[in-house]
Amino acid sequence: MRLVIARCRVDYVGRLTAHLPMATRLLLIKADGSVSIHADDRAYKPLNWMSPPCELVEGTGADGVLWTVTNRSGERLLIGIDEILHDSSHDLGVEPGLSKDGVEAQLQSLLAEQVHTLGEGWSLIRREYPTAIGPVDLLCRDTEGLTVAIEVKRRGDIDGVEQLTRYLELLNRDELLAPVRGVFAAQEIRPQARTLAADRGIECVVVDYEALKGTDDPESRLF
Repeated sequence: MRLVIARCRVDYVGRLTAHLPMATRLLLIKADGSVSIHADDRAYKPLNWMSPPCELVEGTGADGVLWTVTNRSGERLLIGIDEILHDSSHDLGVEPGLSKDGVEAQLQSLLAEQVHTLGEGWSLIRREYPTAIGPVDLLCRDTEGLTVAIEVKRRGDIDGVEQLTRYLELLNRDELLAPVRGVFAAQEIRPQARTLAADRGIECVVVDYEALKGTDDPESRLF
């Protein structure tokens, strides 16, 4: 990973345009080819980014140093650099991946075996479908033959919706899979997560862990 702190301005040119005026920012260039621009707030969410596969070319423009990041769709990030304050590269090694707790891992496994609980007639394409930014919990196909990406959580919050959003953005660039829609599945889903998911066209599904395990029958409950 390469970390660059620089005074820069950023222009995105693609399906729409966006501009960040000159300011000091952190630029992350990862081994997978992704480039993201960060401010000193907003937790992990970048101000702008380019997902892989993309190409970074360091050159000069009319106003000095210009980095051009281009993806295979022809979209570009134009990063005009006024001054570099820090530039370092680090080998982070092989990422072992996120270890899910027992309940969440079991919930994912049960849903893979009983994917019809998410949609009647759905079929499983693959569990832990690999992408450049991490595995999608479940990749399925609905009755119309369309691809569905499912993120499974024990407790669903905004971070989970953001994670699924990033997967969908990447998957929808694959002509063999697109269009891909998203389902956020959890034992409980926070109201803020539901609101964000609805805004992004992601369906929320509350799943019953005990019923999936076969240790509880919802129809036999008194209340």
